[in-house]
Amino acid sequence: MTGRVACAVVPALALQILLRRRPGDRGAPAAVVDRDRPTGRVLQANPAAMRAGVLPGLRFAAALALCRDLRAGEVPEREVRAAHARLASILRRFSPSVEPSREEPGVLWLDGRGMVPLHPSAAAWRAAILEALRAEGLVARAAVGFTRFGSFAAARSGREPGVLADPAEEREVAAAVPLRLLGLDPDDRDALERLGVFRVRDLLGLPASGVEARFGPAAARLRRLAAGDLPDPLAPVPGEEPVRAREVLEHAEEDRDRLLLVLRGLLEPLAAGLAPRRRAAAAVEVRLALDDGTEARLDLRPAAPTRDAAHLLELVRLRLEATRLRSGVVEAEVELRAVPEDPGTGRLFPDRQGRDAAAAGRALDRVRAEFGPAAVVRARLRDGHLPGASFEWAPLEGALPPPRPGPAPARPPLVRRVLDRPRPVPAPGGVRHGPDGWDPAGPHAGAAVPVAGPFVVAGGWWAREVRREYRWVETRRGDLLWLFHDRRRRRWFLEGSVE
Repeated sequence: MTGRVACAVVPALALQILLRRRPGDRGAPAAVVDRDRPTGRVLQANPAAMRAGVLPGLRFAAALALCRDLRAGEVPEREVRAAHARLASILRRFSPSVEPSREEPGVLWLDGRGMVPLHPSAAAWRAAILEALRAEGLVARAAVGFTRFGSFAAARSGREPGVLADPAEEREVAAAVPLRLLGLDPDDRDALERLGVFRVRDLLGLPASGVEARFGPAAARLRRLAAGDLPDPLAPVPGEEPVRAREVLEHAEEDRDRLLLVLRGLLEPLAAGLAPRRRAAAAVEVRLALDDGTEARLDLRPAAPTRDAAHLLELVRLRLEATRLRSGVVEAEVELRAVPEDPGTGRLFPDRQGRDAAAAGRALDRVRAEFGPAAVVRARLRDGHLPGASFEWAPLEGALPPPRPGPAPARPPLVRRVLDRPRPVPAPGGVRHGPDGWDPAGPHAGAAVPVAGPFVVAGGWWAREVRREYRWVETRRGDLLWLFHDRRRRRWFLEGSVE
């Protein structure tokens, strides 16, 4: 099948994960939300919910107003990524070259070269792909075409029999696919539909320059792909290859030091065996069978793939010391997830610019190994009507991103520090104030003078109503404080400061 490309689509992967957890909700209107709160947004919805008017992008409160029987829930991003990776590993049984989509989990492409005579025909190859996905309890579609876009459009449309005979048929099928099935931004899609542009052929009828100027680069790229003006070859992602070793112990081992020696004897040969294959360990999994019949697992993922057995063993030691074993260990197994090594790993003179990023990654690995993945986090913005709810701490996965400094500002920027929890402070004009006046930061900072405000923040009717009046005040020492008066509790709080 020279030149053939297959596209497998598991539509609404996050929603399918949710419904697998809640099989009783399969026939009811269901949706995935980014946060299980009224302010959360709908990410995916099943047909029953969409018939009631629940569409992606709606606030959860608005969706409940449209459909009182809506069953909604959150699906963590890491769970969706793990399921996406699991799909890729399944499909590698049908082609060594598989490209998982980076934009849409549940969409994957397979290179069809050499698949015949391994399979009797392209139709048999497609049927085997669908059977493997459906065996996982997933609703799936697949199409075999000649380009990434054409096969994706055909798979999205659910066209049967799903095997396109020639490039001309692929172009004809893709032109008839509705834009709403192709993952276009909802705002761009709605704007195009107001102009009567509902299908790919309608989009191709618009001038390319006008599409980019009016609807942005995403819509312009979609048009170029549909027209065949943009080369888009497959970019396969190599899968992780597990290599493992196991040892059965003569006696139940409870001493951590002796157990670590056993794990070292398993880990070091596995790590040494990666070098001839030009592989590196992207993850380490240790399984310990305990004397009471239970099992303990230690899952570790270094910031960057490595063959450094000493570093991997140190991570295992730190995690082992932080893990409580209920009884002695009777069997130990170590598994390394191998991926192709970084081309720069074997350089004789590696680049050294500024600080050593690899050393920083190893240091963070040690912290994660001892205290868990949640010990290393980064701030991530999110929608929230209160300052403390406008961001969240998300685990930092993988390597530390390199800094991207911009030009130095003429004046040092001010940084707003937000407290984990607002701190109560004395009210102005009350009995608890300093001799010179109101001192919310304490007598050492001196009296405070209002600078700006009040700025009213109100909301929270869906849980507990909030009404705050924020003010900026400056102390005699020069501290710039961010305070608010809670009207419901009739108290003043310090939210943060500016430095």
